[in-house]
Amino acid sequence: MEQKLLKVTYESQVKEYPYGTTYRDIVSEYQDKVQFPIILITANGRLRELHKRLKEDCEIGFVTIRNDVGYKTYKRSACFVLLKAIYDVAGKENVNKVEIHYSVGSGYYFTMDGSTVLNEEFLEQVKNRMQELADAKIPIQKRSVNTDEAIALFHRHHMYDKEKLFHYRRVSKVNIYSIDSYEDYFYGYMADNTGYIKYFDLKMYDEGFVLELPEFTHPTELPEFKPEEKIFQVQKESQEWAEKMDISYVGDLNDRITKEGVRSILLVQEALQEAKISRIAQHIAESGNKKFIMIAGPSSSGKTTFSHRLSVQLTAHGMKPHPIAVDNYFKNREDTPLDEFGEKNFECLEAIDVKQFNEDMLALLRGEKVELPVFNFKTGLREYKGDYLQLGKDDVLVIEGIHGLNDRLSYALPSESKYKIYISALTQLNIDEHNRIPTTDGRLIRRIVRDARTRGTSAKETIARWPSVRRGEEANIFPYQEQADVMFNSALVYELACLKVYAEPLLFGIEKNEPEYLEAKRLLKFFDYFVAVPSEEIPKNSLLREFVGGSCFDV
Repeated sequence: MEQKLLKVTYESQVKEYPYGTTYRDIVSEYQDKVQFPIILITANGRLRELHKRLKEDCEIGFVTIRNDVGYKTYKRSACFVLLKAIYDVAGKENVNKVEIHYSVGSGYYFTMDGSTVLNEEFLEQVKNRMQELADAKIPIQKRSVNTDEAIALFHRHHMYDKEKLFHYRRVSKVNIYSIDSYEDYFYGYMADNTGYIKYFDLKMYDEGFVLELPEFTHPTELPEFKPEEKIFQVQKESQEWAEKMDISYVGDLNDRITKEGVRSILLVQEALQEAKISRIAQHIAESGNKKFIMIAGPSSSGKTTFSHRLSVQLTAHGMKPHPIAVDNYFKNREDTPLDEFGEKNFECLEAIDVKQFNEDMLALLRGEKVELPVFNFKTGLREYKGDYLQLGKDDVLVIEGIHGLNDRLSYALPSESKYKIYISALTQLNIDEHNRIPTTDGRLIRRIVRDARTRGTSAKETIARWPSVRRGEEANIFPYQEQADVMFNSALVYELACLKVYAEPLLFGIEKNEPEYLEAKRLLKFFDYFVAVPSEEIPKNSLLREFVGGSCFDV
């Protein structure tokens, strides 16, 4: 029987391959011509792992570890190799649980529970075993099983978090990955074999250890290990509170929602945040000399609502706060500088009229009457509408914006008069023990929902703009976060179950032929893990109201 040949197009070059050829074999012909390792491909716009086989004529593209999806695949695969190495070194019977928590630097923080002692010697053995696995280039196998079979498999492996998770999944099939005999489930694509994992290190840290990995911008080298202690402690505190509420994983959340509703979870979470805001207000009041409360954080962290809620608490402590959004000092859109990609860079400090901001703030500090601007996001123009302000003895300015911790924004203001707060949505919830929910995903989902509601922006536009937003955060926000006097975590353990209701219709609106479809598809798959909850019971002053609407504040 004559072998069927299929046409494969890459950058206008057409080659023919037999039906059933693996993408791995095709990639091998091109790897030498590509700077970074090819870890996935796209075939007719759809992402494919390299073990998949050619079944139709297609146009392919290469996804390397320097692409966002490829970089995430590398990090996910490295975690898989780490877990395999730990169980190989310690013996499965000596490990009760290995848990991934949150980012530390460019890597991840893990804890381990069991009879095996976690120390430098053990980590060195694990590191050596990871290197052996990498050198051996062992295939990372993938098989699809029905959901009931997967649940039974997770139960046998004592992966009760995954067993609980898939109890609520409506999909009929589950993908199981394996390295030799070690099996696990991961949310997202995997590398073709262990040989891809070349750049890593392990370091003891706090009560666990850190898997160090390359940064996105330099995927073939390890950066210097510089943990940021303040942000780590905030994440750890949030994790501990989640554990106290018995909601560490999505399966736990779904259990609580289906068995008792969301009300008790909601009330406790909101109470915890209010108590934290009250303590911050008390500290400011006791300081006695603070006039400028500088609030900074990345996109969609809830800065605006936080500033209003802090203002309420400051009032309760005898002060007279006035919220001010730095966004109102945006230069007119036509004057916004461009980034290296030729896109308007709204995240850089130069997009702000810093000179006018400092002139206005100093005038207020002197007790002068100042007309404050309002930026119209629909027209792209800064407007003045008669909003005058004059400060008295007990008045303070609550200033929020992404550059709040950068002293270049407030260069003219005396440092002793400033109190710096960093806010971010640091998701304390994980999918399961081995699959974390990136903080960036939570913020992107918040932004999709808010932008559609307040700025008339489609999910497609928000997703397209997100890489630029992230570059801006890396350059303008994260370098300054450790300068904060205090940090606040705005994430709510129940919020993704609520945001699902709003985000899904927006994501479904992205067509398959659009570049943003792959990200939309990923987020839709992510929402499949969650039991949805309505928003009716969310308090009017909740941070979540900034995104879903119905806030008692002007947000």
